[in-house]
Amino acid sequence: MSTPESHIHDIVGIGIGPFGLGLAALSDPLPDVDAVFLDQREEFRWHPGMMIEGATVQVPFLADLVTMADPTSRFSFLAFLKDSGRLYPFYIRESFYPLRAEFDEYCRWVAAQLDTLRWNRTVTSVTRNDDIYTVTAEVADQFGQTLRTESYRARHLILGVGTEPVLPQALQNLETEGTGPVIHTSKYLDHRDALLESGSITIVGSGQSAAEIYRDLIDDAEARDVRLDWVTRSPRFFPMEYTKLTLEMTSPEYTDHFRALPDDLREQLGREQRTLYKGISAELVDDIHDTLYRLSRGGRKLRTNLLAESELIAADHDANTGDYALRFRNTALDRCFDRRAGSVVSATGYKSQVPAFLSPLGDEIRLDAKGRLDVSRHYTVNDAGTIHVLNGEEHTHGVTAPDLGFGPWRASVVLSHVTGREPYPIEKTIAFQTFGVPDDGAIDDGALVNGALDDGALDTTPLSAQDDVESHFDFADTDTDSDSDSQPDSQPDSDSQPADDREMSHV
Repeated sequence: MSTPESHIHDIVGIGIGPFGLGLAALSDPLPDVDAVFLDQREEFRWHPGMMIEGATVQVPFLADLVTMADPTSRFSFLAFLKDSGRLYPFYIRESFYPLRAEFDEYCRWVAAQLDTLRWNRTVTSVTRNDDIYTVTAEVADQFGQTLRTESYRARHLILGVGTEPVLPQALQNLETEGTGPVIHTSKYLDHRDALLESGSITIVGSGQSAAEIYRDLIDDAEARDVRLDWVTRSPRFFPMEYTKLTLEMTSPEYTDHFRALPDDLREQLGREQRTLYKGISAELVDDIHDTLYRLSRGGRKLRTNLLAESELIAADHDANTGDYALRFRNTALDRCFDRRAGSVVSATGYKSQVPAFLSPLGDEIRLDAKGRLDVSRHYTVNDAGTIHVLNGEEHTHGVTAPDLGFGPWRASVVLSHVTGREPYPIEKTIAFQTFGVPDDGAIDDGALVNGALDDGALDTTPLSAQDDVESHFDFADTDTDSDSDSQPDSQPDSDSQPADDREMSHV
């Protein structure tokens, strides 16, 4: 039986991952924000399939849910450590990088203090009547059975539905075929024993998740005489780029620059910038090599292969042996080769999506030519500026989208639009470098005459980058098409609403 709410909230958030949870925490102390957040899961979970013992988050502890917006917040990671009696041990440990399991515990600690979170709610539709949105959700019991439907009304929607695991086309029909599993890295821990029991394992893909799984398996694989291969189409097993000037690309200034680029150039940069957030930590790369060196002592030949420049082009299940026949193409030599595996781990990342529950809103949702969300500079996808997106804008905003440390900045922008004020100060400029053409050096195309500079064409009036940036943050105005300098993007439809859990990396 339906139980519609007559109460009108300021915000209904859909999806409670780190970004949705962070916005919930930042909105909690604001007297002029009435919010509620929905998620289909029973409780907060962050990458449960990758809680490998000893693994750390690839961002400093300051990149928690709230600190970069409000260092005094009672929901900070340091407040969690103090509350749990671990502040001094963390201090003595002298590492900026929390354990992944500890970061998950921290998020659960924050969630337990918020009365605005509603779990076991699967959103089925969103409709609008005048300026009010109605979010309909099915409420499930602990066994997943629908108990009732509920309706929530609000002036603003927050989309924190996050990303979905992606399997290569060649593997999509093989998940349940063989004697050993074919899985995405997101399900790793649940299948670890089955992987080792399959007799041979092939990891397909690159990045931190692939490296962590390879490192987690290699000792046991060698001890149990299980072959372990790691194959990636990347030119090498590249480390994550983590120099400080490069990290300035997770800045408002670079986001402005990225949004001003043509679509095709943004697509190209998105591919080229993978080392910023899909590379492997240098320490882990070295640890893997050291481990292989240790295991090979005494001239022992290891049952493992690491193959780069090799893309998976076909896969099939051998019903006689239960194995998988995998065909790869060496991209440098354009030659194919075959491998067999008892099980396969796909470390092929995640994709964002356009949720199916938005369908009733029709053309109100802006989409680009590829059917992805057309996200404005203010993180909205409708002209009224009332539907906000968290971590669905990598194609429009660049590498800041999945960056945990930039999440509180984006939440501050969203809350500024909701409240019409700036409850958390928003840094407009943070980088020492300039992206694109500097304002004080820009010359009109007509300024060059026969190769010489036409002095009359040079405007000596000082230009202010600050003025230009601040024009993006006139929070009294609503978003319109003029907010977007180019046509942005996002990804495929899905009926589920997973939380906004991107790759566990700096960006």
